Amino acid sequence: MIDTLTEAFVFLQGWLLEHVVQPPLLALGMGSHLEMAFDGIQFFLAGVLQIGFAYLLLRPLEAWRPVEVWPDRRAVRVDVLYSLLDRLGIVPLAVFALLAPLFAFIDGWLRLHDIIPPQLEDLIPALDTRPLLAFLVYLLLLDFAEYWRHRLSHILRWWWALHAIHHSQRRMTLWTDSRNHLLEDLIGGFWFASIALLIGVPPGQFIGLLLVVKTVENLAHVNARLSFGRLGERLLVSPRYHRWHHALHLPPGRQYRHGCNFAVLLPVWDQLFGTQYRGQELPPCGLAGGPLPPEAERSGFWRQQWEGLQAFAAALWPRSSAAVGHREDSHAR
Repeated sequence: MIDTLTEAFVFLQGWLLEHVVQPPLLALGMGSHLEMAFDGIQFFLAGVLQIGFAYLLLRPLEAWRPVEVWPDRRAVRVDVLYSLLDRLGIVPLAVFALLAPLFAFIDGWLRLHDIIPPQLEDLIPALDTRPLLAFLVYLLLLDFAEYWRHRLSHILRWWWALHAIHHSQRRMTLWTDSRNHLLEDLIGGFWFASIALLIGVPPGQFIGLLLVVKTVENLAHVNARLSFGRLGERLLVSPRYHRWHHALHLPPGRQYRHGCNFAVLLPVWDQLFGTQYRGQELPPCGLAGGPLPPEAERSGFWRQQWEGLQAFAAALWPRSSAAVGHREDSHAR
């Protein structure tokens, strides 16, 4: 069964390359980009499968055991558009493809001058012959880097101005994960791809790693009363755990300056760095003030992009951007 599905996937990938992508590339004299296009088609198809999987598995959970029920779901629809742009790999794969030649050039220059940068396989030789182990080690390191990227997006005022769009959604669903400003997507894609290239992640594994991270992020935002159990919620970020990260108000009992529960996959990072809150309640979500106007939740896609740019400019140049109406939230979430 798996072999049949794999063969069908490879056939479709080849068909799309030959009949849809290759002709315009050759007509434009861009035949040298065919290999990159082939990888792009693979990621596009994997994104289609991931979106389909998330919808077929998680949407019924939201309908069966929702945390909140809303008669009007218009505010959710814009998040679907965000998800299509993100999951089909337009931003992260483009960044990876653009950075790969730069890192190859730097690596070649260093080696030409007898400077051999260490690879992860040099430190852990077993990774050369154990691809599954290599995948898990790469995932662990990337998740650690993602924890700090996420935490920094709440600490740095200019970054929070962009990231606040993600937190402006009061009706959190499986689609909310991709609700990000396009500029923040570029920053996040650059961060993820740079770390992946620095630790030597092969292009084939990069696609798989990105899909695992994105799938768990979908699950973490789902609007469902879903528990992983006492042990499971210590091992993997659950919807309840991540909901506290989106909470409208800070958790009681502890003063988190910039929020809590920043982990993307593994809650252990929050535990190690003092940002973990394991409340059992399911709090309401959204922004209690901040750099965006109150109606940002219900704004359309382009309106949100513009409001994010205004807040970004106000954070970088507060005096010259006073007219924008920037409102800083010292308890950014």
